[in-house]
Amino acid sequence: MYIIIVGAGSIGTSLIDIVVKEKNNVVVVDSSEERARAVSTKYDITVLNGNATAADTLREAGAERADALIATTSDDAVNLMVVSIAEGLSIPSIVSVVNDKEHAEFFRKLGANVMENPEDIVANHLYNAVKRPKLKDFTMLPQGDQVFRLTLNEDSPLLGRPLSDSAKRGVLPECLMVAAIGRGDERSLAHPDSVVQAGDLLTFFSIERVSDELLERLTG
Repeated sequence: MYIIIVGAGSIGTSLIDIVVKEKNNVVVVDSSEERARAVSTKYDITVLNGNATAADTLREAGAERADALIATTSDDAVNLMVVSIAEGLSIPSIVSVVNDKEHAEFFRKLGANVMENPEDIVANHLYNAVKRPKLKDFTMLPQGDQVFRLTLNEDSPLLGRPLSDSAKRGVLPECLMVAAIGRGDERSLAHPDSVVQAGDLLTFFSIERVSDELLERLTG
């Protein structure tokens, strides 16, 4: 893919590392000469030190042949302007970080796929890692949905029964579902008739905040 990345801050640089490793054709645009120089030194890619809110800059970055543009700056006004220009230049896929969730709808109206409040997502992950050490890979999604993993102990009420039965008995509340089961080196999607064992690492999806009491009960 031909991808234009706007912003080489903390999120942008992590993204650059990913897309470069995936062998994409990448152009980076950043208004900071220092950040632009750092990226061009580290990667063999095209880096433009310029103002991405100017259409000419995005044209210079190759907007006419770009498959996607990703705006990653910490300034929603800049990101929104970049998205607006990208939409006007008919870039097929437009993605943006949105730092204030109240601004998200403006981005969506322009057809952008958004990632809301990245700092809040990181903060929630860190807080849950401290407060709930049994949780693994906790992620808070923009609408408040949660994804996390738990390893089941010998006393878990989920053991030895199909997951559908646990749901019927109320052990798994309606807001919570098991999405995947990890057993040793193997992973599989969960099904209603799946039966879990002690030591299994389950991936859960919840549309509500899961209480500490429920987590303790499920873990066993």
